Amino acid sequence: MAARILVAEDDAMQSRLVRIYLEREGNVVQVVADGRAALERARSAKPDLIVLDVMLPLVDGLDVCRILRAESDVPILLLTARTTEEDMLLGLDLGADDYLTKPYSPRELTARVRALLRRSKKSGGPAEPVVLRVGEVELDTARFEVRVAGRPVALTAKEFALLEVLAREPGRVFTRAQIIERVFGFDQHVLERTVDAHVMNLRRKLEADPKRPRRLETVYGRGYRLADGSGSAPS
Repeated sequence: MAARILVAEDDAMQSRLVRIYLEREGNVVQVVADGRAALERARSAKPDLIVLDVMLPLVDGLDVCRILRAESDVPILLLTARTTEEDMLLGLDLGADDYLTKPYSPRELTARVRALLRRSKKSGGPAEPVVLRVGEVELDTARFEVRVAGRPVALTAKEFALLEVLAREPGRVFTRAQIIERVFGFDQHVLERTVDAHVMNLRRKLEADPKRPRRLETVYGRGYRLADGSGSAPS
């Protein structure tokens, strides 16, 4: 079944190229050239996925992402010429599911789109709602709430899902591939860097000093774990 994809890109040559490659995959593609039109078309057409350039006229792409994420769970792939770590983390923090930095390969873009669409189609119902407590970290999976030492912490959907995976088995080391399978459902080569970006964002929200994490730990050469509060030294 063809997916309906909205492409928001103000560069006519780029949008034409993206459209050609996505339509070759059998998708139905609509293109808009500014952020205001992106919001209007997303609300009226309800696409299955949005490819969203960050640098849009009228309404910035990051603002479009933030607004749409508050309204729906539509997968969003950001295209950005901003290559600093902070810019990419900000996009994910606003609710984007993945990002590509310019210049990018059209084949990589279509691979990312396929992966996002697979995940959105295969995602079933959530796990049984529970309250998970690991040290000072508390997750209420029914209310979608997180507290750290009693302090509310706002997370994006992907950050929450990642933290829930770790919190259900505290102390266990999860490889990036295992995190991708459980949180994203994507092939490892597609989103491994995105896992690291989400972890960095989580640390900024959970840790007193994100550069010296004591809760969300790195086990070098292996992956990540949520410290179980038993006094293990951070890695």
